[in-house]
Amino acid sequence: MKKKREWLWLSLLAIIIILLIPWSVMRWHKYGNFTNDKVIRVLTEDGKILKLPLEEYLIGVVAAEMPAGFGEEALKAQAVAARTYAVKCLNKNLFKDEGYDVDTTVKTQAWLSDKQLRKKWGVLSYLSMLAKVKKSVEGTKGKVLVYDGKYVDAFYHSSSGRKTTEQPEEVWGGSAEGHFQNVVSGEENPLRFKKQFSFSINELAEKLGQAEVQKGLKSGDIKLLSRTKAGRIRSISILGKTYLGTQIRTLLGLASTDFEWLVKSDHIVFTTYGYGHAVGMSQYGANDLANRKYTYDRILEHYYPSTQIKTI
Repeated sequence: MKKKREWLWLSLLAIIIILLIPWSVMRWHKYGNFTNDKVIRVLTEDGKILKLPLEEYLIGVVAAEMPAGFGEEALKAQAVAARTYAVKCLNKNLFKDEGYDVDTTVKTQAWLSDKQLRKKWGVLSYLSMLAKVKKSVEGTKGKVLVYDGKYVDAFYHSSSGRKTTEQPEEVWGGSAEGHFQNVVSGEENPLRFKKQFSFSINELAEKLGQAEVQKGLKSGDIKLLSRTKAGRIRSISILGKTYLGTQIRTLLGLASTDFEWLVKSDHIVFTTYGYGHAVGMSQYGANDLANRKYTYDRILEHYYPSTQIKTI
């Protein structure tokens, strides 16, 4: 009986070891040693607030914000930009009354949980993709962008397209920031995100909050009023009402504020170039630069001139 009991205990111990070791390896493979890291509070889609080590959180951000198939140096540049943005959110503490620092949407930064990453990448690609993203975070651990002794607003977007990047005051207003300049996109294919959006006259009026149009649309019903320094639409008149380019992008669901239009008698076609607000780092441009052997620090220097890379 004693030997049988000992055998049962040994069997149970063996099972625990068999289960625990792979789990521990997977846990280390995913997160590494982030136990002494800064903690950031993340508001998830279901309303829960997670407290995560900053570097662990960044794995989910980089994986959500940039394709894991991008070059290693582009992923590192993304990790530094995302870390800088997160640390600035920690310092600002804008959502202290709500009890969190960032959410998982474009309101702050996108973020995906481990479960969501498994679904996104699939079982076969999960480990390799995760290892690549984790390497980019670990390879830049603690690195942030600083300008004039302060963390910068390290904005980024998908694609600047055919024009240079924008300055934030041109998009959101406010005063100019010295580390933002109009720089070339760095993209090999500036027409990668060329898209078309078609609206009937009354669809257009409805989306813009205007009354139904009783007559046909004429070319004079849409007038360009001003452009940004980079050449995108700053302001425009449509059916006698003035709008900012950013308003039109939001109201019509356009991909960017770099757009042209073709007026027909019963509808209008908008053609957009690039994808996103165009401020800061172009992610597709960063990848194209990485493919041209740019290191992550050179990529960051290109999109955020005059900044320095420092350790938190």
